[in-house]
Amino acid sequence: MVAPMSSEDRSSAMVRLKIAIVLLVGASGGLIAFQSGANTVGMIVATLSGLLLGALLTWYLSWIMR
Repeated sequence: MVAPMSSEDRSSAMVRLKIAIVLLVGASGGLIAFQSGANTVGMIVATLSGLLLGALLTWYLSWIMR
């Protein structure tokens, strides 16, 4: 039988999930720029913008789930 997660384990899993969401959104921005033929600077800007957007999205989702 599986025991329930402790609050420490749940908190750790949520942090890992939030990091994964931020990285996924950031990587998708860079990949879209790459597919559209952007130069290196454009890909870096798109990736950084995606990371910022992912961080804001994660913050917003955490805020509304309280």
